[in-house]
Amino acid sequence: MASPAAVRELQRDLENKANDLSRIQKGKLLERLPKHADIAKNHQVRKKYTIQLGENELVLKELELLKEEANVYKLIGPVLVKQDLAEANANVRKRIEYISAELKRLDATVQDLEEKQNSKREAVLKVQQRMQALQAGKAKA
Repeated sequence: MASPAAVRELQRDLENKANDLSRIQKGKLLERLPKHADIAKNHQVRKKYTIQLGENELVLKELELLKEEANVYKLIGPVLVKQDLAEANANVRKRIEYISAELKRLDATVQDLEEKQNSKREAVLKVQQRMQALQAGKAKA
């Protein structure tokens, strides 16, 4: 037969694990995690970077169609500034590299968060099962 103290201890354990799971889902899991620790926020940021990557790849294709002597302009604030074609190409390639690296980082962060979330969810389920077993034993007695 389960003692009331054991049941209370399991309830506290369940509550703590459920709170941990909730914090992961809401992105408030301690400072150990990166800035984009919220899974939903992470997906939004990833979507933004994916769109930027597509735009930059399109710009790169357009730049590759130009001849060496073609004029290329860059919008800086409200002003169009003439830019060397090679420089424009290099800038766009660097941007693509940066965005690709950010996407990889975000993917790794999401995977880490999902693993932590699944781990916490399993812990909650185990505690719930122990509580049910205790209560079933109590009901039989």
